Amino acid sequence: MQNGKDFIFLVQATDAALGAEGLVIANQTDGSHSRSRELSDEQTKFGRVLGYGNLSETMELTAYGQTADPGQQVTIDAILNGKQVKVWKVNTVLNAGGKHDADFAYCLVESQEESYPTEGFVEVTSTYQVLGQSVKGELPPLPISVIEFGKYAFEAPGEKTGEYSSTAGEEDLEEDA
Repeated sequence: MQNGKDFIFLVQATDAALGAEGLVIANQTDGSHSRSRELSDEQTKFGRVLGYGNLSETMELTAYGQTADPGQQVTIDAILNGKQVKVWKVNTVLNAGGKHDADFAYCLVESQEESYPTEGFVEVTSTYQVLGQSVKGELPPLPISVIEFGKYAFEAPGEKTGEYSSTAGEEDLEEDA
């Protein structure tokens, strides 16, 4: 049985430096990956003729807004500047081979919407239209800082100073990894 919380989305600008890692979009709450195919439907004198047409894929992600989050900024920059992005939908649970199952796609950002409810956090919803067709593959085990993004690691009394914040949690994990 798959659990929705086990899937995260990573993004990367197509002009990112060679060797750069994918960026976790902070505060992810929901995500989806949909595929649909057009159908050709014609009537003949002998009945209906039905056939497959073009495939269309969309990835959509909702997150709580995080000021200066590099992952969210990649999406904003892409839509404002008309650039492609790379998107990975990653299962954080390792498969039998010790790797992460993932779908990868080059995408255009169709929309990026921010909503400002009276109560609660700002929500950011981004819709990515897949260019061509996504590709299934595997990623090597992700760093613990990616899997547990925004969580903090155990520390002994007096080991560190300061307060917790969701962005500091990632740095703490990177130091402890």
